[in-house]
Amino acid sequence: MAYPGGAVRKGDPRTDVVRQVQQRLDDVGCGPLVVDGIFGAATESSVELFQTRRDLQPDGVVGPITWDALFLEPPVVTDQAPTPLLKSVLATAATQLGVRETAGTPNRGPQVDEYVRSVGLDPADGYPWCQAFVYWCFAQASAALAAVNPCVRTAGVLEHWAKSPLAARVYAQAAFDDPRLVRPGAVFIIDHGGGRGHAGLVTQVISGAVATIEGNTNQAGSREGDGVYTHTRSIASIKVGFIDYGRS
Repeated sequence: MAYPGGAVRKGDPRTDVVRQVQQRLDDVGCGPLVVDGIFGAATESSVELFQTRRDLQPDGVVGPITWDALFLEPPVVTDQAPTPLLKSVLATAATQLGVRETAGTPNRGPQVDEYVRSVGLDPADGYPWCQAFVYWCFAQASAALAAVNPCVRTAGVLEHWAKSPLAARVYAQAAFDDPRLVRPGAVFIIDHGGGRGHAGLVTQVISGAVATIEGNTNQAGSREGDGVYTHTRSIASIKVGFIDYGRS
């Protein structure tokens, strides 16, 4: 059963889709449920039970990851950036994998300093640099293609979101409901509160998750790490959204 293009949750009016979910929950032992097409508290509880048994986030919502697990669907992978510029951005980012800060000197290092200088800041001040890394990748790719760099020039993650073109934004809820809206080359934006955020580049979309290349992170996915790494993050964890300069 292919994902219906939108998350299935309490109060969903798509009775035919809800019936399919209820029947499948019954089939896998998460019932008993009345297969009536009404997504109420009982169905929500059954979804949470299924998610808990599969080590998924127990939010009671049948998003793309839960759907694939419930219906045994293979993940849908999108790995091609939609424009030459975004392809070049990702190729540039891949050349930076393995870059590390200088040991014992947070937010500094020969290549890290280049990222920070690209947004007009003095590396000596020790700025967090995940967003500077994103901008640097866009700047290098744009220069190589003799193209205008569309990326907002800033080291601030949340400032990048605030100043990004409205046409380029994919908001978090829309991305969770329909992962097809997220494309390789997009910039993900996470808000950690207190004005702190984290950003990186999407390299693949894998059903309800994204593969990424990120700066100022580590193997655990921290926003204050020591280098450039690859990660896989659920789209549900991207609480602000995505900036897709291929749309603007």
